[in-house]
Amino acid sequence: MKLFLIRHAQSANNRLGDTLDYDAYMAQRDPEPPLTDLGHRQAQLVAEHLVSTQHPERKQEGHDGYHFTRLLCSPMLRTLQTAQPISRATGLTPEVWLEIYEQGGIFSGNPRGNESIICLPGLTRREMTAQFAGYRLPDEITDQGWWTIGYEDMDGCQRRATRVAQTLREWAVERPAERLALVSHGTFLEALIRALIGLTDDHRAYFSHYNTAITRIDFLPDGYLFLRYLNRIQHLPPDLISR
Repeated sequence: MKLFLIRHAQSANNRLGDTLDYDAYMAQRDPEPPLTDLGHRQAQLVAEHLVSTQHPERKQEGHDGYHFTRLLCSPMLRTLQTAQPISRATGLTPEVWLEIYEQGGIFSGNPRGNESIICLPGLTRREMTAQFAGYRLPDEITDQGWWTIGYEDMDGCQRRATRVAQTLREWAVERPAERLALVSHGTFLEALIRALIGLTDDHRAYFSHYNTAITRIDFLPDGYLFLRYLNRIQHLPPDLISR
């Protein structure tokens, strides 16, 4: 199985975080940020790249584009929006996977501060269906939303990433020919890579993804993983690269 990890395009919170320190950022961030204008341009460019005849592995793999067989995304607005042009370009229907949301969940407040954290339900089923017609939604997304637990700390995120990594390993055995695109978030993707390659909690290595960056991991028949590339952004001109 070939796994392609794609971080969402620039969100309003990403842009805000470029100019503020942590406490000021947490006071002003949007619990459910949309893509910026730059983010929509990034999403369109990555979509075009993913089906391009200039696909970098074309000679080795014998086809144009990345040739995905499935497209999954998290239930958060910024990933749902990023998946839209990818879906149009590839012809794949986005499937919402609840387990690949960003660390923390849908919340307002400062986890390092003294004030209470307020958790919000996220987009409801009705709202998702209206904005993202045709997406496949799990039953757990209801007209009351989908985020029903409290703020998730990093330990909780890592445990969730470990569950997702195990599911991916099982899929790799069941569907070895799958070419799976997973549109998710920077902190969660870092935790997922950690879980996949077996790094311990006290490791000192980190894996960064710029907005719409692509990472490829191959699941080999003998159970080994092949990290082919990390944080690839060749589809973006320098003035459209953001963190």
